[in-house]
Amino acid sequence: MKLSIERNTLLKSVSHAQSVVERRNTIPILANVLIEAENNKVQFRATDLDVEIVDRVQAKVDRTGSTTVSAVLLHEIARKLPDGALIELTADAANGRLTVEAGRSNFSLATLPKEDFPVMASSEYAANFSAKSGDLRRLFDKSRFAISTEETRYYLNGVYMHAATFENSKVLRCVATDGHRLARVDASLPNGAEELPGVIIPRKTVAEIRKFLDDDEVQIAVSVSETKVRFATPDITLTSKVIEGTFPDYTRVIPTSNEKKLEVDAAEFAKAVDRVSTVSSERSRAVKLCLEEDQLTLIVNSPDSGAAEEQVAVAYNDERLEIGFNAKYLLEISGQIDKENAIFMFNSSGDPVLIREGNDLSAVYVVMPMRV
Repeated sequence: MKLSIERNTLLKSVSHAQSVVERRNTIPILANVLIEAENNKVQFRATDLDVEIVDRVQAKVDRTGSTTVSAVLLHEIARKLPDGALIELTADAANGRLTVEAGRSNFSLATLPKEDFPVMASSEYAANFSAKSGDLRRLFDKSRFAISTEETRYYLNGVYMHAATFENSKVLRCVATDGHRLARVDASLPNGAEELPGVIIPRKTVAEIRKFLDDDEVQIAVSVSETKVRFATPDITLTSKVIEGTFPDYTRVIPTSNEKKLEVDAAEFAKAVDRVSTVSSERSRAVKLCLEEDQLTLIVNSPDSGAAEEQVAVAYNDERLEIGFNAKYLLEISGQIDKENAIFMFNSSGDPVLIREGNDLSAVYVVMPMRV
């Protein structure tokens, strides 16, 4: 194999590959990226056996062939070479080496046989549809902060994507929760997604998908089966196993009878919470909200650090209410609000709170209170 490729093109492709491979693994080949060159196209493939990414780019191929080399090493070399450099990759199967040349720089890297590289088995997909990159980005960005990191409840370690009905319309919905907060985000249901089986997409997969969703108008081909999910652009294909298990019935924890309504500028609220939580204890991060007519007082009392208090102008005309929250959860949810105002719907100091963006119900959040 012998090919020439522009430095930025190589860096982008190997960047995708090295973020998929696991840094520590007992199978050496899994640390490598499989490079396949043919017909002036190069394909970079990486996997950790749960997620596989394939990136196809243009290059000048002088000699077809394939090899596998350390994804992290190749990425570091490409990253440190000058912008715009032309990089020549030459594989010598007899010596088990890949030569990387650019200008006066020359590297000789150890390779492993391509025959040992595991390729994810193909799958029959129950649903195939296309969705705008911008729609998928919104679904994942607004929900993934609530993914659980608790390994014992593994079925919460991802985003639950499924077809649902909301106000007599079919929607594509993503839900994530860790038991303390929940995010439910909807988008219009694309054609072909009606038969979509509900799948739990792992945290790592969500993070990898997110890296190629920046161009709003690009159409992403999505294929879903009960065991796998695949996202594809014209150049990149990401295939992942889904989390086996049953996602809990999230509809039971979304409050429907909360009547006390607080409306507040989302950015101002977030800044105020951030300021007062400076003195909160690192363990609890507790902040108390005291609601009175058109006024919200944020209070933090920490026996170790001190106390803080700040008043925020709000629209509220219900009975006085005191309720405590983890400041981190309030900040994370406030960070998802795109509209100017956030609306909080309360019931009592011991009940979960519903948060939404203005009157838009396509993204709603639930947060559990805590004793302060």
